[in-house]
Amino acid sequence: MDQWTFGLTMTMVGITGTFITMAGLIISMNVLKRIFPLKPVEQPNIPEKKA
Repeated sequence: MDQWTFGLTMTMVGITGTFITMAGLIISMNVLKRIFPLKPVEQPNIPEKKA
């Protein structure tokens, strides 16, 4: 295996590993969002000032 083939192989393995890791993180974040949904924050009633 020459240097160019090895370099391209390592590049493809690295890119694939990065995309698989990112996909795993996205899936785990979506699952956690479904398990622990954000509760809406209630805004206090502040009367508007009339000029």
